Amino acid sequence: MHTMPIRRRTFTASMTALAAGMAAPVLRAQGRLERNKVSLVVDGEAALYHLPLTIADQLGYFKSEGLDLDISDVVGGARSPQAVSGGPVDVYAGAYEQTLTLQARNQYFQAFVLQCRAPQIALGISTRSLPDYRTLVDLKGKRIGVSALGSPGHTVANVVLARAGIHPGEVQFVAVGAGWIAVQALRSGQIDAISNSDPVMAMLEQKGDIRVVADARTLRGTREAMGGGMPAACLYAPLDFIQKNPNTVQALANGMVHGLKWLQTAGPSDIIKIVPESYFLGDRALYLASFNKGREAISLDGMLAEDGARLALKALGSFDVSMGNARIDLSKTYTNEFARNAKERFKA
Repeated sequence: MHTMPIRRRTFTASMTALAAGMAAPVLRAQGRLERNKVSLVVDGEAALYHLPLTIADQLGYFKSEGLDLDISDVVGGARSPQAVSGGPVDVYAGAYEQTLTLQARNQYFQAFVLQCRAPQIALGISTRSLPDYRTLVDLKGKRIGVSALGSPGHTVANVVLARAGIHPGEVQFVAVGAGWIAVQALRSGQIDAISNSDPVMAMLEQKGDIRVVADARTLRGTREAMGGGMPAACLYAPLDFIQKNPNTVQALANGMVHGLKWLQTAGPSDIIKIVPESYFLGDRALYLASFNKGREAISLDGMLAEDGARLALKALGSFDVSMGNARIDLSKTYTNEFARNAKERFKA
């Protein structure tokens, strides 16, 4: 599915003033930045999956580090550098497991700060299309909607199905996008089930359109659905970019961890003031309820656990034979060096 980058919104005067009022005093990055202007592609920023990035950006934490961050939103596109059009990209905001699949193709990318400790994805079946659903086996031959093939929703659905003994070829995955497009795809009967993030899943669940059958939006739910804790959204970049621009990468990690610390004590009114109105899908209360439910999944300090990395690799291998046979060097897929420095600085 070809997607075109959507250039990000710009700050309004009122938002800039709000950010200045709520942010801590301007902090400088550690060491002179190798480059101030950085391009970043995010896969569906409106999802709660990427809330920490939104917060850090809207509160001006990247700017406080001396960064001019150009963010492009490509739904389903950040899953693969090859899928992104519109010019060179320095950094990606997407699923950690992408560093694993890329390395299997001899492309070395490294995650350097974690946004979420759980996928924040749920798999739900259409109550209209599958009124007699009993077990996951009933999904054989059915259409499952995901934002894009290779997206986090696609991965979670594959892992859940594999744990039930169902091969990816026994279902039909359909790319339906995100937001309202995904909601309408389910309601119009284009798909029989959907694997997506909040607020999409919360809205469909609240209205009775779906029945959630696997829930990786919380830490406990992730352990039950995926077999353990699994790292999710992160910032990752080509390994050579990180090696050549360590101060710039540190500045990015600083901005993100600063945002993660803010989220630790943020209340509903704070979220409403910062998050763009369009992200609520017309229902603020539902968005906030989704935030509260999945709040524990948000990383506290940007650090990625080694056992989580191992589980992610095992999860991919459970449904992808090529990944199961690949010789992956996990040490090259993530580093905690930058997040650790930021954690110490902001006492996260």
